Amino acid sequence: MNKKVWVGTIVVFLLYFVLAFVVHGVLLKDEYATMSNLFRPESEVNSLMWIFVVTDAFFAFFFTLIFSKGYENKGIAEGVRYGLYVGLMMKLPAIYGVYAVMPMSYRLTMQSFLYEVVMVILCGVALALVFKPKAPAAA
Repeated sequence: MNKKVWVGTIVVFLLYFVLAFVVHGVLLKDEYATMSNLFRPESEVNSLMWIFVVTDAFFAFFFTLIFSKGYENKGIAEGVRYGLYVGLMMKLPAIYGVYAVMPMSYRLTMQSFLYEVVMVILCGVALALVFKPKAPAAA
């Protein structure tokens, strides 16, 4: 593995972690509050935060590794396409699976799905920028 895989992993990890906080901790906070009886108490969630760190790191590494294997140097559009494909592949089954077993509103389901796909698209764009070859130095 080359240096760009490790740099990409770190970039995706940080970006995804921050975006997840913004989406779930800020944008959807009020929606989640209406179903608080379905979730663990906040103190318990906080003690399990390490799970998010581990799973986000796992996602970041494999998201980056797979991108590196098919990288075609087609710019930001390549990152958008990759992020969209992976976002749909991961988030559609995951979020709608939760909807099937939890009494959550369809509004929250759709919002979660759309936000999560956008998050993964932004991670794909970040990778396209990380992997972009450096321009040759001017003579």
